[in-house]
Amino acid sequence: MAKRSLAVYGHCTIDSITVGGQTHEQIGGSACYCALVARQFGFAARMVTRFGPDFPRQFLDDNGISYSGASVSDSGTTRFSIAVEGAERTLRLAHACDDIPYERADGADCTIASPLCGEISSDAFSEIRRDSRFLLVDPQGFLRVREGPGGDVALRDADLDLVGVGAIKVNADEARHLTGESGQDAMVALQKKGVENVLYTDKADISLLNGDKVYSIRLPNKSVYDTTGVGDMFCAAFCCTMVRERDFLWALCFAGGAAQAALDSKKVGLQKVPRKGAVQTNASYFYNMVNFRTL
Repeated sequence: MAKRSLAVYGHCTIDSITVGGQTHEQIGGSACYCALVARQFGFAARMVTRFGPDFPRQFLDDNGISYSGASVSDSGTTRFSIAVEGAERTLRLAHACDDIPYERADGADCTIASPLCGEISSDAFSEIRRDSRFLLVDPQGFLRVREGPGGDVALRDADLDLVGVGAIKVNADEARHLTGESGQDAMVALQKKGVENVLYTDKADISLLNGDKVYSIRLPNKSVYDTTGVGDMFCAAFCCTMVRERDFLWALCFAGGAAQAALDSKKVGLQKVPRKGAVQTNASYFYNMVNFRTL
């Protein structure tokens, strides 16, 4: 039986993460976080990405993550400065690599579209939607804009075509910029746009709208260290579980389990990508704690 595979569209990065008064330079980006979680789940992982000659490609090779020659750009790798205060982050975009031209990820069982700051065009996104078997969208980079000489990142309104999308993961701010609504109303609005599974995160509270029911879990109330990449790991765990189990409720629990395991590690950047065993333990806990209500 062929190994299942995940494809992820988004930039690799080199990040300066300041947390607890210390600054750490780490490689990262949605492509790295998602691919590493997919490998933990036993999936083949392919990036459709761009990075510069300053990015350590050996890291990808050592971790069995594939990418095409077109990934390498003459421009430098995308760089963010990230200041973490509890569950809140302040982002500054120091440099953006080239946009990602569409490249078909043949044979991928699931796909994540997770741009960081505009590197996936609307035309490329249309191609991704058309060619994906199961697509999860993290819209952060479709909404972000770089403002001012300091590179501060802000959100803007956007109208994405989401017809046929298998899942979307949004926080409260992202949902409002996509729909003009908040909470349950935003989830319903995204469902009406064509999304099958709407994942809505509000700090420790995570909800999933599927059909006419909302399922909810809550991450244990513990101190938070570095949150960078946690949403990406959440997305990858959800996708891999949907492909493997064909069960959105287990997928929700594994996604929450990945997020919680990463936070529990108290590590920075890619160092906190969790082992599958820790994710499974947390997922079993969440499965017994799920609440649901009918709309």
